[in-house]
Amino acid sequence: MDSSSSPAPPQASARSRGASNASQRWSILRRALLARFSSRVPEGTSRDQHIKDVTNNISRKASRGFNLIECHSLPSSQLTKSLENSSNGNESDLGCQKDVCVYYKLPCGGSSNLNLVYRREDSLELNDMEASNKYNIDTTGLVCCWPSEEVLAYYCINHSDVFRAKKVLELGSGYGLAGLVIAACTNADEVVISDGNPQVVGYIQKNISINAETFGETKVKSMILHWDKEQASEMLNTFDIIVASDCTFFKQFHESLARTVKSLLKHSATSHAIFLSPKRGDSLDKFLETIKENGLNCELMENYDSTVWNLHKKYVAGDDRTWPNYDKEHCYPLLVRISSFC
Repeated sequence: MDSSSSPAPPQASARSRGASNASQRWSILRRALLARFSSRVPEGTSRDQHIKDVTNNISRKASRGFNLIECHSLPSSQLTKSLENSSNGNESDLGCQKDVCVYYKLPCGGSSNLNLVYRREDSLELNDMEASNKYNIDTTGLVCCWPSEEVLAYYCINHSDVFRAKKVLELGSGYGLAGLVIAACTNADEVVISDGNPQVVGYIQKNISINAETFGETKVKSMILHWDKEQASEMLNTFDIIVASDCTFFKQFHESLARTVKSLLKHSATSHAIFLSPKRGDSLDKFLETIKENGLNCELMENYDSTVWNLHKKYVAGDDRTWPNYDKEHCYPLLVRISSFC
């Protein structure tokens, strides 16, 4: 049989579909951005309406996740109440028209829970993309809570002793689920939840305020942290543990991310960084090379949690069809442990 007429293997076909879908999303986004500055507004349509119509066509990545932590959407009335309680009367904090609230029941003993505010799925705006260009950052933190973030949060709950009395930093945190879980469940001394996108950090601070009573004696704060900038001297080599999820996809950030870890991680035999990242082609391998080039040590683990591993195997084998587009290259996060000591 002519090899050119042979059907593509299922995994290759899935990867092709994934690449095609990604290309379509970026094509839509590109057209939307161009329309933002275009003077070609359809006759009979106002410019504002034209921009709104284009924005509504931008797709948003929907990630199913491993469902490791029980969560439920809360009614808008609950969101309003949560924001009112945390805003000290500042009405500008009440973003209910474009936000939703999700309740997480944490499996860490007692009755710990978190209420997180997320951007509503259909409310991606063009100025979100403009902020990306302005700050040289990506907008993935606004898109959704990615599967790797959920797995990282679950992993931290199951290894809570590692964080006890430690100073912890989460990099590229998005809405901050993992950092907030560490603050709520591990008795860490301090948790700093960071992202390079000011809009995302605004959501992180909302989520910290809403859940303040859950953190006990743990100090929790948010901050804008750009990997490609020199870090404040008072932060250098001060963190016992650094965590991050799905932060290795963009290769152009590898070098600055590695330098950030090296400069902020405490010089101690027990200090280390925990990264959870899917392979995503060769992006993870390239990041590991960069880590080593910066004089850091790393250990890669594929099977680091039995529950996550068993779910992964079921999805790959097709025994569990609740995640029909599951692709291990893009959905299953590997664990990378980074340290400055051998």
